[in-house]
Amino acid sequence: MAPSIRDLQLTQVNGSTPSDEDMEDVRLLDYCDKRDDNLMRIEEGMSRILVRVTGMTCAACSNSVEGALRAVNGVVKTSVALLQNKADVVYNPDLVKEEDIKNAIEDAGFEAEILTEPSTSGQKPHGTLMGQFMIGGMTCAACVNSVEGILRSLPGVKKAVVALATSIGEVEYDPAVISKEDIVNAIEDAGFEGSFVQSSEQDKIVLGVTGVLIELDVHILEGILSHFKGIRQFRFDRISGELEVLFDPELVNSRSIVEGIEAGSLGKFKLHVMNPYARMTSRDVSEASSIFQLFTSSLFLSIPVFLIQVICPHIPLLDALMLRRCGPFLMGDWLKWVLVSIVQFVIGKRFYIAAGRALRNGSTNMDVLVALGTSASYFYSVGALLYGALTGFWSPTYFETSSMLITFVLLGKYLESLAKGKTSDAIKKLVELTPAKALLIVKDKGGKCIEEREIDALLIQPGDTLKVLPGAKLPADGIVEWGTSYVDESMVTGEAIPVPKEIDSSVVGGTINLRGVLHIKATKVGSDAVLSQIISLVETAQMSKAPIQKFADLVASIFVPMVVALSLLTFFGWYIGGIAVAYPETWLPENGNYFVFALMFSISVVVIACPCALGLATPTAVMVATGVGANNGVLIKGGDALERAQKVKYVIFDKTGTLTQGKATVTTAKVFSGMDLGEFLTLVASAEFSSEHPLARAILEYAHHFHFLEDPLPTKNTQNQGRVFNVSGWLLDVSDFSALPGRGVQCLIKGKQVLVGNRKLLTESGITIPTHVESFLVELEESAQTGILVALDDNLIGVLGVSDPLKRESAVVIEGLMKMGVIPVMVTGDNWRTAMAVARKVGIQHQHVMAEVMPAGKADAVCSFQRDGSIVAMVGDGINDSPALAAADIGMAIGAGTDIAIEAADYVLMRNNLEDVITAIDLSRKTFARIRLNYVFAMAYNVVAIPVAAGAFFPSLGIKLPPWVAGACMALSSVSVVCSSLLLRRYKKPRLTTILEITVE
Repeated sequence: MAPSIRDLQLTQVNGSTPSDEDMEDVRLLDYCDKRDDNLMRIEEGMSRILVRVTGMTCAACSNSVEGALRAVNGVVKTSVALLQNKADVVYNPDLVKEEDIKNAIEDAGFEAEILTEPSTSGQKPHGTLMGQFMIGGMTCAACVNSVEGILRSLPGVKKAVVALATSIGEVEYDPAVISKEDIVNAIEDAGFEGSFVQSSEQDKIVLGVTGVLIELDVHILEGILSHFKGIRQFRFDRISGELEVLFDPELVNSRSIVEGIEAGSLGKFKLHVMNPYARMTSRDVSEASSIFQLFTSSLFLSIPVFLIQVICPHIPLLDALMLRRCGPFLMGDWLKWVLVSIVQFVIGKRFYIAAGRALRNGSTNMDVLVALGTSASYFYSVGALLYGALTGFWSPTYFETSSMLITFVLLGKYLESLAKGKTSDAIKKLVELTPAKALLIVKDKGGKCIEEREIDALLIQPGDTLKVLPGAKLPADGIVEWGTSYVDESMVTGEAIPVPKEIDSSVVGGTINLRGVLHIKATKVGSDAVLSQIISLVETAQMSKAPIQKFADLVASIFVPMVVALSLLTFFGWYIGGIAVAYPETWLPENGNYFVFALMFSISVVVIACPCALGLATPTAVMVATGVGANNGVLIKGGDALERAQKVKYVIFDKTGTLTQGKATVTTAKVFSGMDLGEFLTLVASAEFSSEHPLARAILEYAHHFHFLEDPLPTKNTQNQGRVFNVSGWLLDVSDFSALPGRGVQCLIKGKQVLVGNRKLLTESGITIPTHVESFLVELEESAQTGILVALDDNLIGVLGVSDPLKRESAVVIEGLMKMGVIPVMVTGDNWRTAMAVARKVGIQHQHVMAEVMPAGKADAVCSFQRDGSIVAMVGDGINDSPALAAADIGMAIGAGTDIAIEAADYVLMRNNLEDVITAIDLSRKTFARIRLNYVFAMAYNVVAIPVAAGAFFPSLGIKLPPWVAGACMALSSVSVVCSSLLLRRYKKPRLTTILEITVE
């Protein structure tokens, strides 16, 4: 469901100011009530935080965390993302604090870390900062509570959260009341070590340094930094070559720091800013590397155990060596015991720790199953050895089961980490679009260029003038100040056709300049840039949870206890059955008994029934789909949007700017009085000059071209929202101008009243429309043109016909949607005749046309199609259509980079192309077809594998599954589901030439 109206913020976009007609009062019908528990919407008075949760291994873990959070009084909504190890929590700050949420997660047996708040009902209180402080000397939770209590009692401190694991305290404070130094002093006065790390002031930078080769270089670097005004602290790591600098942003900025260090070293040191996303990726790689090291270590120790058990008996020399007695045990038994003990308690320690956390919380997860299975085989084998040493009766041991099981589980974890990493390729590709360097133009006070120098692109500041050569990436969002060229924006918008750029054209960072040299003025950098916003949107979508995942979480929460119970039933069934029925000796292992025979089936059930694959079925597919969508110019806000989109019944299109090109042009001008046509056009243009309506622009351009036979008027300056062309030489003076929403404009020219607008405007003013003029209007409207009436002193003097050409793909997309079983609807504020003419051209049926609908009524129109429970999508330009985008089940905003589009829509279609509507729905359907297939894989695997592991087919067919084989199957099951999701990466959006071949499945 789209955000509620009160969450929307209407902004001016692309230099155009919405007209009064567009910005009429917005309302939604009371019956348009949407319910979607998955949407993390921020209601008034609520706050929202992201929490990093460490220790989750399967869907049962995430379900446990969600349950613990929902039990906290004041928590309104919560969504836990297993793959991202994050919890998204909406809460009432009057009832619960951030530290309470953190404590609830930790009480559930997991580690929690409060991350920076992504959004709240408002922003952080004006004037407050979020600072991080290093706190040393804490040893337990009592220390944490002590520090938190002290920090919260300080004047000016709004919130304080301290993490024992990281020794970091996050403090939200008012710098006008308390300083960073005061907070550090308070920590030290409490008996702990305190130091400032960073804050939201953007006063910390991490730099990569090259050229530091010897100890003398380190001293030189430290000397430069020590005498640098404005630098408070610094730390240089010689191993990684990273320099962390803490500075006062009021005295110095990041670029001057880099330039000062390089100049102070006489060019010996070269510095570059460390990209935060690149550092994040390196941490992910490090985690995968750590798991791989554990796996290889386990494998290295498990192979000898397997060889001793399987291979050595067939090699006489080795067999004799392994059978040599050494104390109470054989040499082979000693070796297996030592090797497996290392695997079990050193490499496999993580499973015991995680299982312990889960059991303390009263829950069970995959780690519990692994710990149970490996412990059962390990401790049975140890018991068998000790029993043999005491009694002389030697039962078979199963050390290899324990070691091989841990090895296969770690293999599965490693393969999962690689597969999950590939699902973030979209973000990695977006990050790679960011240019590394930029050419900065340095100007004197008179604006003359005095120098060009290369700087790190991450050091660009708003207002910088940058030179972009042909073939280079644009280093930042900005406005062209000089030059003309064509820019390839396909990597951001998906649009393959190069876009012409001239003075005052807007450009997006990361796109490629194809031809001429451009000088651009940077307007948005860092997190404000379009590319950064897209990355953030994709990240948010990839951690979202689709409603269908509730089913998996529910199953996972009850599945593990059922497996444990089934394992016990399996054991007692085979053991008691063996005693009662006396199974054939051929069934039993050599020197084995009924206990060992039953235990092996029981361990196999525990191991093979892990529900990890079930928990991965949805999030991996959603992650891949959002990445694929981003690569195709379709930004998806999350799994809930994907799930609703695949069920869409109606797609409602706004006419102007969506089905049409949104570029109105005057096609007809007819005068019905004795006035000269040139005089008539001057009069109308003068009246419309003060209007911001798109039709006013079309009239001005037509009149200007009529008089001067020149090119169309230049576009408005997006910087100051004003007009940059000089038309004062031919326009008339206007007074008492007023725009009448939904009707037109009125003003006084030379003391006479001028009205320019529709029938309603003239009728309300008491002006009669003659029959011949009405007939002319009807002809215009039946040819899909809009008629504009002009009256002078209560006399109708002329009519203008305005046409907005259809987009070339409109008719094909409409037909394609109908082929997909989706009903297209058109809504417009235009008159019925014009609306029906457009509908006939694109193929929308007359009963699905809604005309003369004001902007505020478009939301009501959307709700009218939802009354029977149908899923409705709204496609609009994201400005005056924002209420309808918010009211629809699926809002699709055409065109990228507008705040209103990202705020109100569930899908942002980066290209101004209706084909992406088909892509969005088609991708959603294919994604959920893949999710359903994943569930079939996961559940069918367990349905088939558990009976085999339990020995259901052993009496009749002699089929059984050794525990170590069960471990291999369990590990590969999760990988199969992830790989199934990865097949979505091969998705190809329907081409324009094949859209009409789509059929309803």
